[in-house]
Amino acid sequence: MKIVVLDGYALNPGDLAWAEFEALGELIVYDRTSPEDVLERSQGCDVLITNKATVSRETIQATETLKYIGVLATGVNIVDVDAATERGIPVCNVTGYGPGSVAQMVFAHILNFTHRLAEQAADAQGGGWAKSPDFCYWIQPLVELKDQTLGIVGLGQIGQATARIAQGFAMNVVAYTRDQSREARDGVSWASLDELFSESDFISLHCPLTPETENMINEARIIQMKSSAILINTGRGQLVDEHALAHGLNQGQIAGAGLDVLSSEPPNQDNPLLRAKNCVVTPHIAWATQAARNRLMQMAAENLKAFQRGEVQKCVNL
Repeated sequence: MKIVVLDGYALNPGDLAWAEFEALGELIVYDRTSPEDVLERSQGCDVLITNKATVSRETIQATETLKYIGVLATGVNIVDVDAATERGIPVCNVTGYGPGSVAQMVFAHILNFTHRLAEQAADAQGGGWAKSPDFCYWIQPLVELKDQTLGIVGLGQIGQATARIAQGFAMNVVAYTRDQSREARDGVSWASLDELFSESDFISLHCPLTPETENMINEARIIQMKSSAILINTGRGQLVDEHALAHGLNQGQIAGAGLDVLSSEPPNQDNPLLRAKNCVVTPHIAWATQAARNRLMQMAAENLKAFQRGEVQKCVNL
């Protein structure tokens, strides 16, 4: 069995091992594959593994030996799933590998805003503390999280992990989910979207990208939010109308935004959020702790092992 990994560097820049995949067949790993090279590199393979390299209908139809497509992520929008289904090729993804890591990033952003860590450190390194007549000083008001309200949009595994951390800080947690008939657990209270956006001090997005949620952070929602509110997005960049958010930040309609995802990645130089006031952008790294990447590697290998046994798991199309 010939296994081709189109863009292995994001998952494994050198600190993990491909050993479990090597044990399953002839393995070829490319660090990165440009769109124009995907078709050529796919030829003759039985298994095609991708993270963000697009597997198009053309590639699926032209790779006659192809029997399996594995995605080293949860989202499968980079694969033409319909084309794979037509040929009876399973498309298998990986879920649940990093809720704790993503929730940790949510609070990295929250704590950065409440204690202004980056600004305080830069000011101290620039001599501000040395010039102070006092043993301590701060350049922005500091915020205690106790009794602040965190609104979570989407209470899946990551949302639940985020809620548990928030409760460790004695925060109030409200959440919105499409199915509010299920019982809210562990001190989380259900809220409508209107209630969540108007009442929360911090809002964290963990919902899937659908036609209903695309650009859910828009001018109307920003107007609903407190002027002191902080928005955190570690979900999907397309949940946010980026021009509306940049305008809201620059006009002081909300106090800040911590974003680990943008609508286009890597972003265009003219993305307005890269220069917006009180906007902290990190380069899509919430998922990327070594522990989470190692789990992803193991789970992706288990998917392929199951396929070789004649089983299909984590399949999104068959």
